[in-house]
Amino acid sequence: MTADEILRRARALGVTIATAESCTGGMISAALTEVAGSSDMFDRGFVTYSNAAKIEMLGVGEAMISHYGAVSEEVAREMAEGALERSGATLAVAVTGIAGPGGSEVKPEGRVCFALAERDLPTFTETMEFGALGRAEVRQATVRHALALLAGGLEG
Repeated sequence: MTADEILRRARALGVTIATAESCTGGMISAALTEVAGSSDMFDRGFVTYSNAAKIEMLGVGEAMISHYGAVSEEVAREMAEGALERSGATLAVAVTGIAGPGGSEVKPEGRVCFALAERDLPTFTETMEFGALGRAEVRQATVRHALALLAGGLEG
């Protein structure tokens, strides 16, 4: 589903969207707001690249980051839920990952953690291993997957 289709579906359902982005630096928000009329369904995007921003803007627990690391499903969950709490949105997607170059054996380049939060429903999380595709391609793959998660969230 394209960003345009996602927004049309959200409009039909009365759903508003927020994003919480780390490794993509706002690219998911940009994809959604590229669509004319997106202001009806897109509430806001949080670009929380640093740990401090995740804590201050989204309420991610400092202990959570210390224990699990910023690139974890636990932190992605708190990012998505924080985006819902701090916005007027009814659906939020969050991403945190290692676009590269770099990474480690424990958290390799291309690992991205996702969360999809919807008011009054359990938050979905998953980790994708895109591999060492290069920074630009990992970020693009992350945007595509985040849009697919939003589309799935709109399907019910």
